[in-house]
Amino acid sequence: MMSEVEDPVEQMLKRTGCINLHYKVQECIAETGDWRKCQEVVKEFKTCMQDYTEKQRQKYEK
Repeated sequence: MMSEVEDPVEQMLKRTGCINLHYKVQECIAETGDWRKCQEVVKEFKTCMQDYTEKQRQKYEK
């Protein structure tokens, strides 16, 4: 029996707290077949990632 290896990208996204938005983007693209129709969700995900990056940067600047 093989153990499920977790995707390193998913591990990273779980740390950012943006994993659910990542899934929403994937779902939207799967449903519509067109990432351009998913701009709202993509924007939310991007904002979430930028917030995380900013918080990380601030942590190391102190």
